[in-house]
Amino acid sequence: MKIIIDADACPVVDIAVDTAKERNIECVIVCDNTHSIQKDGAVTVVVDKGGDSADCKIANITQKGDVVITQDYGLAALVLGKGGRALNQNGLLYTDANIENLLFSRYIGRKERMAGNRTKGPQKRTPLNDADFVKAFERCLDGG
Repeated sequence: MKIIIDADACPVVDIAVDTAKERNIECVIVCDNTHSIQKDGAVTVVVDKGGDSADCKIANITQKGDVVITQDYGLAALVLGKGGRALNQNGLLYTDANIENLLFSRYIGRKERMAGNRTKGPQKRTPLNDADFVKAFERCLDGG
């Protein structure tokens, strides 16, 4: 098992890397060349800036049993298809039971934006979000 972080705009990189170090789990940070995030205890993979460069790299290196931290529903679906686990920065564990609805909501949001309508952005991050992430992340690493 390894932990793979879709690190561009990810607010829990430090938490995930620290947890990986505590548990002696390999940790890989994937980011594009405009971010280049370096953390002690993690290997950083830098990809060219591009629409799905980081997502493609993550999908290619993910193996069965890996845990991927991402906000991207499409990437999460690919991870699930490879037998990995995926969760977002707020502790939402992507599953076969919820991924289809999440992908559909993403499609509807994109359709609304293309029609010129505005959609709500994410809410401001709170310490409770970090606590929820830690709880879900540890449960995920423990196999639950």
